[in-house]
Amino acid sequence: MTPQAGQLHHVEIYVSDLAKSRVFWDWFLGELGYALYQEWPQGCSLKFGETYLVLVQTEAEFLADGYHRKRTGLNHLAFHAKDRAQVDWFAQEFVKRGHPLLYPDQYPPPADSDYYAVFCEDPDRIKVELVAD
Repeated sequence: MTPQAGQLHHVEIYVSDLAKSRVFWDWFLGELGYALYQEWPQGCSLKFGETYLVLVQTEAEFLADGYHRKRTGLNHLAFHAKDRAQVDWFAQEFVKRGHPLLYPDQYPPPADSDYYAVFCEDPDRIKVELVAD
């Protein structure tokens, strides 16, 4: 498949603890069809089609300030789900795996909602959204 002009090529995320982040992202992206693409001592990438997500260990000198999605920069990453059933399955799995849902009072959305999504945070508190169109 040839990428379309303007299609997202990759996203690179610096993480505070690569091993911890790999547990979350390898599982989450693996369930969505991503596969390990590249791996090196300080990072890895997982690929789906022509798009990939890169995780890189933050250097020690830059760890102190940490990440917060309400500061300038990335707020969250949103991924397509196959359907609402997959969103519901992930919601249960997030909680089982120790990633509490964000906005639990809004999940599940009303059955007649045009927007059906679940939100959680990765180990660095980056908001992750899974949405069924």
